[in-house]
Amino acid sequence: MQKKNVALVTGASSGIGLVTAQALVRAGYRVFGTSRKPVASSPGVTMLICDVTDEASVRALIEEIMKQAGQIDLVVNNAGIGLLGAAEESSIDQVQRLFDVNVFGVARVVNAVLPIMRKQKSGRIINMSSILGFIPSPFNAFYASTKHAIEGYSESLDHEVRSFGIRVLLVEPGVTRTSFEENLTRADQLLPVYAIDRVRSENLMRKWIEAGDAPQVVADTVVRAATARKPKLRYSAGKQSSQVRSVRRFMPERLVDSIMRKFNEFPA
Repeated sequence: MQKKNVALVTGASSGIGLVTAQALVRAGYRVFGTSRKPVASSPGVTMLICDVTDEASVRALIEEIMKQAGQIDLVVNNAGIGLLGAAEESSIDQVQRLFDVNVFGVARVVNAVLPIMRKQKSGRIINMSSILGFIPSPFNAFYASTKHAIEGYSESLDHEVRSFGIRVLLVEPGVTRTSFEENLTRADQLLPVYAIDRVRSENLMRKWIEAGDAPQVVADTVVRAATARKPKLRYSAGKQSSQVRSVRRFMPERLVDSIMRKFNEFPA
């Protein structure tokens, strides 16, 4: 019997991560998922504890997967948190915590698996980006910054490791129906001057999420990126993501700016 490819999905306890792990099981992978606290394993998914902000925790995770499976063929870096508030309303400590999960957490996992993939002379790393990796988002400035960082990191890294048989890819979801909004971190030094716009922005986000794509749309895109014989660097997950990328790429900057203000209900 042919040995299954082994996949790791971080942040797999719920939402996009959980659905992605399940989709990879159906695609024939042996799947390991991570969570920060103990959770029940989904059928076919072995859940392990990992805090991506702790290098020792990440290395222990990779060692355990190698002990159990002997290889790692695919990594999906999905673990992440949000931060809602005006840029001025977050302390630098709070922003550093956000980057520690969303950017440096990805780098810790990547650094731990690259030696294994180089030895195997194969591997695929999929980093979960967002449409906020290439457009602005008022009252999500620092979250958008982390996704912009992931875009630049991933594209650069892909060139560095491609000669070792490793590819680094980006999946860019649009707004997705998950509990993301409920689990957002709020800015830690709120200012009255931003209150009206902040509340409006949060209400808009809630409305967009209710009308967003199902997590399965993202999961199916991950599977497509994971199994493509000749993978692309970027995969838009869903119609909205494709449309927004086209707007950003082909429309004049002034028109994009006008559209963004209208979409976020700011005065022209």
